[in-house]
Amino acid sequence: MGMFYLGYDPTYILVLIGVVICMLASSRVNRVFRRYSSVRSRSGLTGREAAEKILRANGIYDVTVRHIPGNLTDHYDPRNKTLGLSDATYGSASVAAIGVAAHECGHAVQHATGYAPLKFRGALVPVANFGSSMAWPLIVIGLLLRSDTAILFIDLGILLFSAAVLFQIVTLPVEFNASNRAVRVLETSGMLYPEEVKQTKAVLGAAALTYVAGAASAVLQLLRLLLIAGRRRDD
Repeated sequence: MGMFYLGYDPTYILVLIGVVICMLASSRVNRVFRRYSSVRSRSGLTGREAAEKILRANGIYDVTVRHIPGNLTDHYDPRNKTLGLSDATYGSASVAAIGVAAHECGHAVQHATGYAPLKFRGALVPVANFGSSMAWPLIVIGLLLRSDTAILFIDLGILLFSAAVLFQIVTLPVEFNASNRAVRVLETSGMLYPEEVKQTKAVLGAAALTYVAGAASAVLQLLRLLLIAGRRRDD
């Protein structure tokens, strides 16, 4: 029966569905970003300039905007108050670059104003990281053991994995709120024209789908683990 769990397992279909969802979301965000990366904004502002302007407009002067390598690796780090903009964002004056920069500024504003979901997500980071690294070893040990304590290892692994799933779910309102803040500031600041704001919404909407896909994939994986645990109890 152990080989059934570790070999062919019909619950793998849940993993496959999650992989497909993530691949589709990733493909879309890359496609939309490439499209609007070629559309230069009329203001001529680069991602860095837009970010600095938004931060100052919100009274934030202690956040450093810096260039980081990679593609779509843009992020805000609340630990050292740095806003990292990737190769395609930092020096680009495209509509896509300004939108991404504004989104990351949204996280900086969340941090500055004590946005509760962001604080909760930050508190979950160490727990989620530990859960992600330890969940599967414990589950595999539980599947290999034939003793009465085997299910305890599986349950503990599922509990730890649940922390990682919770992190993915909490990330959703944080990212949606940052995008909403970005759109509002771009609509009211005059950095982008109305038609350019619509294009930015398309970029941020596609990016949001990647977070939804990640959360859905994690939930499907958790469902699979629960099914495996239930089947093991039946044995």
